[in-house]
Amino acid sequence: MENWTSAADILLLEGLKVSPDASVPAFILLLLIYIFIMVSNIALVVLITLDRSLHRPMYLLFCNMSINDVFGATTIIPRMLRDIFIPSSDRYIHYVDCAIQAFCVHVYAGASHTILMIMAFDRYVAICNPLRYASIMTNWMVLKLSVSAWVVAFVMVTILVGLSVRLSRCRSIIFNPFCDNASLFKLSCESILINNIYGLGYTIVLLGSSLGSVTITYLRIAMVCLSSKNKVLNNRALQTFTTHLAMYIIMFVSGTIMVLLHRFPDLSDHRKLGSLMFHLVPPAMNAVIYGIQIKAVRRKMVIMFTRNTATVTEGK
Repeated sequence: MENWTSAADILLLEGLKVSPDASVPAFILLLLIYIFIMVSNIALVVLITLDRSLHRPMYLLFCNMSINDVFGATTIIPRMLRDIFIPSSDRYIHYVDCAIQAFCVHVYAGASHTILMIMAFDRYVAICNPLRYASIMTNWMVLKLSVSAWVVAFVMVTILVGLSVRLSRCRSIIFNPFCDNASLFKLSCESILINNIYGLGYTIVLLGSSLGSVTITYLRIAMVCLSSKNKVLNNRALQTFTTHLAMYIIMFVSGTIMVLLHRFPDLSDHRKLGSLMFHLVPPAMNAVIYGIQIKAVRRKMVIMFTRNTATVTEGK
């Protein structure tokens, strides 16, 4: 009985289908992307943390996003790097580890949306109500909003994954590059009606609220810009559009593709690519879009780089 229970707790993770000839290039590409995600996002967090002049709401929210991106990438990429050189028939994962990975995957996705909603609210106050910005977006308010973004994602995902973990299992193969909630409840032969209802409701609430808040926010910002002849205000709004919306569109499209393609088993390869994009593209682009394109951060990076170069030159 113990041996049967132990065997039932071991799952086969299909992972990425990579031919032996493509294993090394795939490993190098994935590793380089992971290194870039880690270095760029951690560097942004360290820069903002150490420079007191950047201790402002917008930059503190950048830290939240970068920390979440590091968390999301680390959740799946290291294991995928290891599995590339393991035959697909030997890519085993313990059920508990699979459930933990699924939980982390969805916390990352949920926090990505809730943090972006807060960032949209921050830009709305800054552009549409600039005189009250300092009194509204205090450090205490930023802290409360940041904590609420993580708590909401944590609670909703706990229920989401908990509904799947409660099910008995009659299958042992995960047809995905990594574990997620859909992969967990597909292991069961029981009725998953409750899972589908809550999962659909969770998706509608999360994506609907984020899409709705971002749309309403930027419509209001656009109205303010159209009615204002202030070039400084319009430039700030344009910068907000190009940074925030570019990131949101990439994340929203890749996330929506991942959710929709789970309903079409024949498109499993496309689903794998979509799910992988969600955990690679937004984290890799975040520091570039939100960091390099923001003048204050870019200036600090140039100063740091110039100072380090001068130090090395003097040492020689």
